Amino acid sequence: MNLLEPDEPAPFETVGVARPRPIVFVCDHAGRRMPRRLDHLGLEERHWADHIAWDVGAAAVARALVERFDASGVLAVYSRLVVDLNRDLDDASAFPALSGGVLVPGNLGLSAAAKGERARALYEPYHAAVDAALDRARTRDTDPVLVAVHSFTPRMHGVARPWHVGVLWDKDPRLALRLLAALRAQPGVVAGDNEPYSGRHPADYTIDHHAEPRGIAHVSIEIRQDLIRDEGGQRDWAERVATALRGPLEDERLYRARTPAGPGAAPRALGAPRPGSPAVFGAEVAGDIE
Repeated sequence: MNLLEPDEPAPFETVGVARPRPIVFVCDHAGRRMPRRLDHLGLEERHWADHIAWDVGAAAVARALVERFDASGVLAVYSRLVVDLNRDLDDASAFPALSGGVLVPGNLGLSAAAKGERARALYEPYHAAVDAALDRARTRDTDPVLVAVHSFTPRMHGVARPWHVGVLWDKDPRLALRLLAALRAQPGVVAGDNEPYSGRHPADYTIDHHAEPRGIAHVSIEIRQDLIRDEGGQRDWAERVATALRGPLEDERLYRARTPAGPGAAPRALGAPRPGSPAVFGAEVAGDIE
């Protein structure tokens, strides 16, 4: 039996112009739809407006950036609570039974078969779409740039987060450090360097899986949710981020892939465990979410 019924939306949405520039924006937590078969995972309606279900405001910012840069984009449609697209399938929070302090009844005691069904229906098609977008953006002389867009809560465990925006990166600083400097140059903007989350391995699966093995320039951007909760804030921060990205993305050197280095250079199959990672489909508690 398929997880999605024939009249339900596809697991991803592609956006952009007919002949985009070699820039691909992705939004792993853009959507909060729930497959009908899963009956809202036993959660109340109020939880579906919360960060545990999606990245509030991120989809609108990602769409605006695609438009501003004549780029292409891939946006997730279904909630991160069904399966988190920015996690290895063996990660404890890929199918969270507890997320942000909220018990998720429909994720309790999931069998490997149930997790595999969700992965086949949502996770694999989404990541195949990201791969396809990057392949389409590549030419004989040009490699694409990948930008991931997320949002984060203003407080975590009762502690206020001072950053307005965060720039996440690991081995390749080409885009990240220039973007960080440009954001910090904007009056009043507090921009975090790998804050409030880290882009260091093994975090940030989408970047690890799609950008690093290709050697392409990339960055993950986190925007605080209270700043992009409404349309005005979304437009404002899309423009702020676009302004900061504009200079770096005009540099032709950014569109040349580097030879991947290190033991993680070769692409892994979707869901293949990282060296030293816990057993596949291990513990299911997510203390923090990103």
